[in-house]
Amino acid sequence: MNTPKLSNVGVVIIGRNEGERLQICINAISGKNYHIVYVDSNSSDDSVAFVRSQGYDVLELDMSIPFSAGRARNEGYRFLLRKFPNIDFLQFVDGDCEICEGWIEKAQTHLLNQPELAAVCGRRKERYPDKTIYNYLCDIEWNTPIGITNATGGDFLCRKDALIQADGFNPQVIAGEEPELCFRLREQGWQIERLDLDMTLHDADMTTLSQLIKRFERSGHAFAQGFYMHGNSPERYNLKEVVRILFWSTALPIFILFTAIIIGPTGFVLLLIYPLKILQIYLTQLPKESTKVRLAFSASMIFGKFAQAKGIVSFLWKLIRKKDFQIIEYKG
Repeated sequence: MNTPKLSNVGVVIIGRNEGERLQICINAISGKNYHIVYVDSNSSDDSVAFVRSQGYDVLELDMSIPFSAGRARNEGYRFLLRKFPNIDFLQFVDGDCEICEGWIEKAQTHLLNQPELAAVCGRRKERYPDKTIYNYLCDIEWNTPIGITNATGGDFLCRKDALIQADGFNPQVIAGEEPELCFRLREQGWQIERLDLDMTLHDADMTTLSQLIKRFERSGHAFAQGFYMHGNSPERYNLKEVVRILFWSTALPIFILFTAIIIGPTGFVLLLIYPLKILQIYLTQLPKESTKVRLAFSASMIFGKFAQAKGIVSFLWKLIRKKDFQIIEYKG
């Protein structure tokens, strides 16, 4: 088994106004002999000053150029590779996350012994899942199956050579930039794996329904943009997701409305399809969770489609008008 060298690992942290969350993020990896850079997107708090006080490099983005997390990560890892050419692996992490003890070493060892892998991720957990139901839904979302997978989330360890081959993130992708990168990596013959290891603690800080709605809107935009870019690929990237969104949010309501126009108000009985679908999800998924969580999850899987549809419309409207894509944020 190959032995990892911490000195050939770069860590790219991105954030804006993360405050104490960023301090926790930095402290978790201090003193580990990693090469660290923090990429800041116009924070108004003391984020930049704090990171510099810890002796680490900081890049402050030019916000006159359209921002995306992909652009921030690109600038971060390219800076590290210029400054530290010996880097072979890059850990990406958001400033509201804390990397778990031992994750990088174990993930690096796995990549060293599995040359077909471009990147690995682990279990991202919510720091305060019981604080709000919205945080809990995030925790469920992060818990994806173990093994070879199609994509990572925002935190992952990547092989430098694979990242360079793919030319990094697409800075035009404002949401879902990691799955889009992973799609291109897979197109080039690489594989992605999720390991059965704790990777990061994430602080979603979601306290309102409006934040959850924004999060769904963002995912809809991501699915639409990804489909627009790669929908003609053999795997029909994001096609199923876009079709599901449009069916539940648009096609079915229109069908019900026209049915009611043709046969009268009794046609609206078809609206029962929605609670029946929610009931099906409730009965078949998350059997170990509480009734409250199962109901919230089931309802969000259906009614969230309407917010996702808004994201699709937003993407199409900007595309038609040839406007720059702006990030959709759910945090204040």
